[in-house]
Amino acid sequence: MSKWFFAIDRGGTFTDVIGIDPSNKLHKLKLLSESLLYEDSVIEGIRRLLKLNSNQKIPSDQIDRIRIGTTIATNALLERKGAKTALLITKGFRDLLEIGNQSRPRLFDLSIQKPEKLFKEVYEIDERLDSEGNIIHDLNEKKLLQDLKKLKDKEIDSVAIVLMHSWKNAVHEERCYDIAKSQGFSNISISSKVIPLIKIVGRGQTTVVDSYLYPILHKYILSIEDELGKIPVEFMQSSGGLTDSLSLNGKDAIMSGPAGGVIGAAKIGNLNKIDDIIGFDMGGTSTDISKYSGEFEKVVEVQAGGIEFQASSLDVKTIAAGGGSLLWFDGSKLQVGPESAGSNPGPVCYGLGGKLALTDANLILNRINPDYFPSVFGPNQDQKLDRKSAENEFKKLKEIINTKTSSSFSIEELALGFIDIANEKMSNAIKEISVSRGYDIRKYGLICFGGASPQHSCGIAKILGIKKIIIHPLASLQSAYGIANAEQFRYGIQSFVSPLNKDSLIEASQICRRIKLDYILELENLGIDSENIRSDYLID
Repeated sequence: MSKWFFAIDRGGTFTDVIGIDPSNKLHKLKLLSESLLYEDSVIEGIRRLLKLNSNQKIPSDQIDRIRIGTTIATNALLERKGAKTALLITKGFRDLLEIGNQSRPRLFDLSIQKPEKLFKEVYEIDERLDSEGNIIHDLNEKKLLQDLKKLKDKEIDSVAIVLMHSWKNAVHEERCYDIAKSQGFSNISISSKVIPLIKIVGRGQTTVVDSYLYPILHKYILSIEDELGKIPVEFMQSSGGLTDSLSLNGKDAIMSGPAGGVIGAAKIGNLNKIDDIIGFDMGGTSTDISKYSGEFEKVVEVQAGGIEFQASSLDVKTIAAGGGSLLWFDGSKLQVGPESAGSNPGPVCYGLGGKLALTDANLILNRINPDYFPSVFGPNQDQKLDRKSAENEFKKLKEIINTKTSSSFSIEELALGFIDIANEKMSNAIKEISVSRGYDIRKYGLICFGGASPQHSCGIAKILGIKKIIIHPLASLQSAYGIANAEQFRYGIQSFVSPLNKDSLIEASQICRRIKLDYILELENLGIDSENIRSDYLID
């Protein structure tokens, strides 16, 4: 390799950077994802490894390519900071996506709080197809134009078009797209292109998610490319595969970072000749759990931020437990999370006036040695972890707890109690993807990665009866390591309704072959030889 290669995971708390220089030497860096000292952690990480100052342009002639996993789309969905979106749906179905499939996660809860809608406006499209895709009622273009003009006045950024039976015949959706384009809307998602599947609720939610997230994602991609110029940039998808910036969309970027971790865990398992592994990725904000037994487990239904939608994703179980999970006392018992201190202000020991978190508990118990941690803390990001401040806050909490419960806990006993609670939470999440599905977890190896997992690995292995723990030298940057080892990936999906027989299987194969032609061409345009492209057909 005559140029630099970078693999970067921009997480919720930290950004992990792996760089391989022209002499094939590996360089690594961990920095805060959000900081007042720089605009973007990805660009800052590259600058630091190349030893550039903030005013210098990143030299495109020195870098071969850059791979990025990002939580931009995830955070926008969780925090409801996506684009101002309008939903256009077939007349008579304006409330359909709000009604959803009427599932109740907490059946006996008397106070149901529905997740906040992603779309700000909803307009009905006067049209109708039957279930075979035949036109029953022509598209009323005059009314559509009037509605689009109203949306323009309301400064809508993004439009999601979801029409009944459009998976069978996209004629009306495509016409709506053309008309919306003519009215100046630049970000338009139509369900027949986003995910042409039967059942309008899932197809509709997915289209809205895509429309809601893409402008945020696109803005970030443009800002990155503005800094990087003509350097080839690849982005990690939820599916565990890479794609170029033009092909990346909102719905496929939700699990971008965690997918990199799963790829990295599988790679490390293979290197250690362990066939069955549990990936345990504990970062600053959350913990991601995955299982690998020779092949990646995938799902087509994803839930994030209370919204269920359809996308090809590696099967990752995420829980709100990380190094930044807040430690608190509810008046009768200790609690861990689900709120997180984030990267700014972060835990108390970050020296930015934050609140007590799991990282502080591990520091109190000497499970973290400040001398081996990067000096990126304090107001100027040049200090070590502040153990003294963490101890002082624990002493204050100790006084409250001991007074309320008539106890005599030490700060070390309280720290250990909080850690035990977090370990039980994470162990239960591992059981959900293993024991509850009939797998004997004791035969698996626990691949620990993320900045916080090695501090908790032994406690969790003890609870689960796991005998093998693997902590790779790049464990704290393993998502970036996985991104470095990932491959280009494209997928297409199509509903096909037919009795199951020999003829239908032949027709399904023809549909698959037709879908893959465009993707093969796309990959070949990236310089990938057709002999190195493999494809799989899956019937679900």
